Formats: sequence, structure tokens, C-alpha cells
Amino acid sequence: MTGVARVFSGIQPSGGMHLGNLLGALRNWVAYQHEHDAVYCVVDLHALTTAPDPDELRDNTLAAAAMLLSVGIDPDRSTLFVQSSVSEHAELAWMMECTVGFGELRRMTQFKDKSDRSEFVSAGLFTYPALQASDILLYDTDLVPVGDDQRQHIELCRDIAERFNRRYGDTFTVPAHVIPTAGARVMDLQNPADKMSKSLESAGTVGVLEESESVTRKFKRAVTDSENEVRYDPGTKPGVSNLLGILASATGRTPESVADDYAQYGPLKADTADAVNELLSPIRERYAELSSDPGEIARVLATGADKARTVAAATLERARTNAGLIPRSPA
Repeated sequence: MTGVARVFSGIQPSGGMHLGNLLGALRNWVAYQHEHDAVYCVVDLHALTTAPDPDELRDNTLAAAAMLLSVGIDPDRSTLFVQSSVSEHAELAWMMECTVGFGELRRMTQFKDKSDRSEFVSAGLFTYPALQASDILLYDTDLVPVGDDQRQHIELCRDIAERFNRRYGDTFTVPAHVIPTAGARVMDLQNPADKMSKSLESAGTVGVLEESESVTRKFKRAVTDSENEVRYDPGTKPGVSNLLGILASATGRTPESVADDYAQYGPLKADTADAVNELLSPIRERYAELSSDPGEIARVLATGADKARTVAAATLERARTNAGLIPRSPA
């Protein structure tokens, strides 16, 4: 890389996206594409760890791509593609599995949490961080914008890259993680101790495509506390602070400055609902347009996969050569 840093991030096609995805990640993705060489991926191979219905996976993959385009990802500025369309991800993942330690994978917090909640635990769920490292390292990534819950995975990715480089010589760029501050943790409106979840069955989750009337109702019913003071204090006032954080992120301000404008919870809830609906309205409209033309989505993804494959193939060949694998036979 010369001058401009490369950013990589991926999102699972696991159903409808919510306000937390938008404010905590996707709006930052849009900003990064104007500052960096941005590579964005719908990680459908990762989704296989939960054995999704095949038709749902296909639909959700296209829906995730449409959502990324709707929030402002520009395929002329960014590389946008589907993970399984670039086979180098799966091949490098095996090399990463042979580089990471069993004990390192076993200590991953997300694996512990998810395996405790599942009757069937796939080997893919266990080795998930190796595939994630492959995703990142294939593109000589400098920066990985992730939520705080993914910090451990990025640190492991760095460890894997450094270990491979020590064994086989300079091969991979060692990435740094970037954790956005404003809007990084959007909490459930009914249970502000938990992050907003992709399970849209929760009454405290606001879907990006949710109707405006429903969004307004959810904010009016948002949990606050028995006090009547509006102040930003996540430790003792999580519900109120969540509303302040959402309104601040939606309007480009800080939660503390927003708090100065309110003396009661009712107006805060109403204004937050209005700001969120104003933010979501053009996204809903753009999504409806794209959904009516799936051929255009497929075209954008195919073009993005070709761009991604050019970079990924060069990185994989470098890793293969350095690790001692013989050259491929000419096609």
C-alpha cells in the first residue's frame, strides 16, 4: 500500500439488520470508503456454522448486499462482494488453521458463548477465527473496523499473521483494529443491559427497514428509570444513556451535549424516534428500489468479486510459495 490504508470488514447474512448495525458499523463503513481503500464482504461461509436453510441463506445474502448499497456503500469507491465467490478465502483458511493453536481457538469468548447455547457445535464454529483471519489477511488489510466484541478475534488475527511471517518470511500485512466510539454500542430499548440483537423478535430492537410508526412506538416504550433527570451516565442510567447515544449518533452530536437539551424523558424519546426515522427513510426507499432489480445486485457483486479476486489471488500465491507449496499447474 502506498499512501492510502486498506480497510476490510465483513457482515454475516443472518437476517434483517437493525439500528445497532447501522450506527455501530455501517455508517462508519460509508465514511471509510471516502478515506481509505475499502473492501467489504458478505461473509456467507461464516453463516454456514449455524446450518441455515439454503433458500434463506441465498435470500439473506442478496438482502445484506442490498442493505450495504442502500446505506451508502458505493461500488465505484469500494470493493463489495460475497465471500464464497472468492475461493481464495477457503484455501487460505486451511493455512491459517495450521498456524493457529488449538488452545488459542478454545479460549475465544464467542466460541464459548455460542457453543454453550447450541446442541450441535460444528468444527467450523471452533475454527471460525481462522477463516476470519483469512478474510482479513488476503487483502493486505491495514485497518479492521469492528465492535468491541470482536477485539479478541482481531488480536488473534494479528498473532496468526505474525507467527506465519516468522515461520515463512514476510507474507502478510499485520492489521490494526479500529473500534468506533459514537454509536459503537447500541443497546436494546427494553433491556439496555444487552446490545441490540439481530433477532427482530425483541421489542427493544429497531429494524432498519421497520415501518416508521413501529419505530416510534418502540422508542416511546423504551425503558428509562424512576428518576426524572436527563444525563449521560451509562453506568447508573443505561436506558436514558442509550437514548442519548442513539440521538447523538443520528444527529452528529455528542451524548453529553444532547442531554443538555432535555429536562424530561418524553421529549427525548419523541425526538430520538423522529431522528431515527429521518435517518432510516432514504435507506428504506433505496432498499425497495434495489430489491425490485436483483439482477443489478448480482452484477455489482460479480464485479466486486473480480476486483477482490485479483488481490486475493496474489496474496494466496505469496503465502503458498513462502510455505513451500509447489506452483499450480497451468490451466
